[in-house]
Amino acid sequence: MARTQKQSDHGDAEAGSAARQGGRGAPGAVQSVDRAVSVLEILARHGEAGVTEIADELEVHKSTAFRLLGVLENRGLVAQAKDRGKYYLGAGVLRLAGAAAVRLDISQEGVPVCRELADELGETVNIAVLDDDAAVNIMQARGTASVTAQNWLGRRTPLHATSSGKVLFAHMPPTLREGLLARPLPRFTDRTVTGASMLRGELEAVVEQGYGVTVEELELGLAAVAAPVRAHDGKVIAAISVSGPVYRLNPDRLPELAKRTVAAGAELSRRMGYGF
Repeated sequence: MARTQKQSDHGDAEAGSAARQGGRGAPGAVQSVDRAVSVLEILARHGEAGVTEIADELEVHKSTAFRLLGVLENRGLVAQAKDRGKYYLGAGVLRLAGAAAVRLDISQEGVPVCRELADELGETVNIAVLDDDAAVNIMQARGTASVTAQNWLGRRTPLHATSSGKVLFAHMPPTLREGLLARPLPRFTDRTVTGASMLRGELEAVVEQGYGVTVEELELGLAAVAAPVRAHDGKVIAAISVSGPVYRLNPDRLPELAKRTVAAGAELSRRMGYGF
């Protein structure tokens, strides 16, 4: 029995190594992930638990449970009470839950705001959030004039070539923003801004004026304007945008569209708790 368990533990270690090296479909790796999730569920259920308790519930050797806890602790998902030796859910879980809650809250609170703006302007309205080095659209509403508009829902779009992306880009922490500016930026049209110096100036203007604009920078014939959405603490957590063909979103109309988009962003920010 001891030999079998030792072999099982050795298999767990090999599976973990394979997973770290990018192995795909390894049964042991899947089992390790399943056990790690089970550890989080156990701690959520009990509040705190020791290695022996966790091992018993998982029906694994203590060394296996200890390794799982070590990995989760390194990622901030669990923490150990030094005086009692027991483990509890860490701040990393709160961070992940908070990110999910923000998206869920924006999706819920954004519906009436997007719908009203789309109805008023007749154009496509999107809400986008930051996803690593891109903006991802999590909500879309179409106005009466945008019957044949593209479906942007779920699409990841470049930060430097979209109005929502520029808003999110502009409000990043400076270190992260400069790191992205140091990378080569792809060109999508002749109007795409790819120079770091020029883009940096545009991002500063976005912060100063309170909105971002793009005209044929991602696709020919497409223009858009976006404004920030803030959480209760003032942090920019999303961008709301209005997009449409350049012949409708022309220079004469853009200032009014920007004004209405900024107002919609302020309303959604209020719904997210900002200003209270």
